[in-house]
Amino acid sequence: MLWAALAYSSGIIAGVYAWRPASWWVFSASAFLAAGIYFVRRRKWIGVSLALGSLFVAGAIHIQLRGPANTLDTTLLPFADGQQVKMTAHVTREGRFREGSPGELRQGVDIETEELAFDNGTRIPVHSGVRLSVYGARPEKSALIPGKETAPAMRLFRYGERIRLPVKLKLPRNFRNPGDFDYQSYFAANGIAALGSAKAEDVDLLSGFVGTRLERWRIRIHSSIIAKVHALWPTQQAALIDAMVIGEEAFIDRDTRVDFQRSGTYHVLVVSGMNVTILAFVAFWTLRRLRLGDIPATLLTVLFCVAYAFLTDVGAPVWRATLMCAIYLGTRLLYRDRAMLNALGAAALGLLVFDPRQLFTASFQMTFACVLIVAAIGMPLLERTSRLYRQALAHWDADDYGQSLSPRVAQFRLDLRLIAARLARFLGQSWSLRLVRGAAMVGLRTFELLLVSAVMQMGLALPMAYYFHRATTIGLPANIAVVPLTQLLMPAAVVTVALGYISPLLARLPALLTSFALQAITGTVHNLGGLRLADLRVATPSVVMMASASAALVLAMIFARKRAVLAAIGVVVLLASSLALAFLPPRPQTRAGMLEVTSIDVGEGDSILLVTPQGRTLLIDAGGAIWGAGSQLDFGEDVVAPYLWTRRISRLDAVAISHGHSDHIGGMAAILKDFRPKELWVGLLPPSRALESLIAEAHQLGIKVVRHWEGDEFNLGGAKVNVLFPPRDWPVGLEPKNNDSMVLHVSYGETSVLLEGDAEKAVERRIATLHHPRADLLKVGHHGSATSTTPEILDAVKPSFAVISVGFRNSFGIPKPIVLQRLQNSGVHVFRTDLDGAVTFYLDGHSVTPWLTALQ
Repeated sequence: MLWAALAYSSGIIAGVYAWRPASWWVFSASAFLAAGIYFVRRRKWIGVSLALGSLFVAGAIHIQLRGPANTLDTTLLPFADGQQVKMTAHVTREGRFREGSPGELRQGVDIETEELAFDNGTRIPVHSGVRLSVYGARPEKSALIPGKETAPAMRLFRYGERIRLPVKLKLPRNFRNPGDFDYQSYFAANGIAALGSAKAEDVDLLSGFVGTRLERWRIRIHSSIIAKVHALWPTQQAALIDAMVIGEEAFIDRDTRVDFQRSGTYHVLVVSGMNVTILAFVAFWTLRRLRLGDIPATLLTVLFCVAYAFLTDVGAPVWRATLMCAIYLGTRLLYRDRAMLNALGAAALGLLVFDPRQLFTASFQMTFACVLIVAAIGMPLLERTSRLYRQALAHWDADDYGQSLSPRVAQFRLDLRLIAARLARFLGQSWSLRLVRGAAMVGLRTFELLLVSAVMQMGLALPMAYYFHRATTIGLPANIAVVPLTQLLMPAAVVTVALGYISPLLARLPALLTSFALQAITGTVHNLGGLRLADLRVATPSVVMMASASAALVLAMIFARKRAVLAAIGVVVLLASSLALAFLPPRPQTRAGMLEVTSIDVGEGDSILLVTPQGRTLLIDAGGAIWGAGSQLDFGEDVVAPYLWTRRISRLDAVAISHGHSDHIGGMAAILKDFRPKELWVGLLPPSRALESLIAEAHQLGIKVVRHWEGDEFNLGGAKVNVLFPPRDWPVGLEPKNNDSMVLHVSYGETSVLLEGDAEKAVERRIATLHHPRADLLKVGHHGSATSTTPEILDAVKPSFAVISVGFRNSFGIPKPIVLQRLQNSGVHVFRTDLDGAVTFYLDGHSVTPWLTALQ
């Protein structure tokens, strides 16, 4: 079944990247199948190979005939221009509260439109998905917890309710940088065609219900369980139990997520295949202890897993695990050996037949890679080590059982029984035998956990580096501690919630057990995740490195069932490849002998990457949310860093902050942690909690903080840097201002760039008068606002090119038409991140060449 799944997967890949007419594939499949039938009784392996060939072609046919993954109703798109429209809709996903700006609360809710109404009386029927953000005054804290609402300022919208509201719509838009997350595809996969925002007081509740009663009951039960969890445990613990047990992540803050990610235990925080496996094992074991036969115990366990997957509504990962569990348990009813590779292959093939595009998702690949590593490497290694020695512990009371064992296992059993004989003088024969057997079993189980965890960490090093840019250096010790605790927490939490519906008093004991396991998990995650070694981020591996790591994994799988020496060689090679991924940074994608200036698309903010002719890297600003609040996005971690990693940049030589506004420094803390620059350049430092926190973070990470002033001049990797502002005697205000901006003039040969930050008229006129900064490229000040880009600075600089970092359809109406007109009158070729995405300029010392990276 594994070979069948691999053949089908290869066909899917061929169908995507090597398109052929459907008739071509159908003819090939028929030929392969006919030939396979002919040879199956004559030359077995030829017949098998041809059968796999037919599966290969079937995969190619399937992916090509499947058509687009998601067909969205596009009727709504012409109205998603930021203008307000009157909409009637119904709720398809219940609302979830989240924090907004100070004094504000937001609720995210998915709706499906029914019609749009206009002032002239026109009504247009529309059936499109919209992710709506409803904002209003912040309610009491308890209103954030389902089941504990106390007259909140905003009601929670329930599944199936019909609403009418005035809403401003916009299209989902990606940050147009190579490597950044594809938000448009993500929303499309969830049936969302547009994003909307509305005031809570403008939403009218209508009569009627639209939806399915099955989904309504599922949501009610889901909400009831969450309310019960918050009634049984303190808020902080309840938030974690919500995520780990029932798949509700609404109450998990970003810092908690990061701790679990850094420690390599994020799979524990979210409902995944491990949860299904634990609960299935406990359910089956309990049913067998209750004297149920194999058939009813298996059927009830599978039904329990299906109900759990349906209730959590986490999606594909849990359903994949449920399918594999059902196949694995089902083989017991056929009196077959339970082969993990067969179960894995059958589950993969079934899921790919259902939806072939799952093959290209990180979730699908990680799930099956994880199980494949355990089955193909971990299990064979255990069979020749701990599983072998566990035979010595069977029939422990029988004196003649050792005769049937291999010599080394029999010797191991004999040694243990000799130890038990010595202890029998003090404990008695019965207790000494139990103690020695128990200690040996614990030791072997610990070894198994250690080995499987180590093999998984090594085998998953490549997908972790490619998809998540993390090297889980402490994943092994963290998982050794956390996984057994999770095996205790999951059933204890389920029992607690079940008893909680009967009597809170009965639920106290399992609740205490759950709390103990949870505190041990969070303590381990926090302590290990807080280590500096845990925060090792890696750039996208090179093609050669990915090919080498893949080959090492395949080699380890092949050698695992060979002789012991070969198995050891396979593990060593796999370890070497994982260490190389973690500690050997790839060569950055840069052009030698040129000064590169890239304006990264961070929306309404600034982030500029400079790469000098000798390969030194400087990042100026890292974007951020306007006014520093109301955004769930970390611009440094989620926008700037992925672009740098895609460029295979693992470390920065220096970073600079132009001034202290949040849209320039909001993402810089993540950049300091992820790229560990040698220096942090700063200019004016007005009183600011954000600035103080950033500088403190730099000191803690061992980053040198360098103050730069007007008149500083130095060489950076073959480029000449001149600081034009601020002077040492410039007055510092009570808070960060645009005119605090550090202004840099960077030149290479006869070409140069002027980087203004958010400098406004007063600073521009001073620079133009004192420094006359001639430059080929101008980074337009203050995102194209009318407060900057004065005629004086344009006359002094005389740029040929200009770049404006600005958000798409921003609420400020920038860049202002007057600024664009000034640039046009000066003969400047203007690029904008809102229209062009990330823009790169190459300065070779004689000329400037623009490069639109978003189009490459």
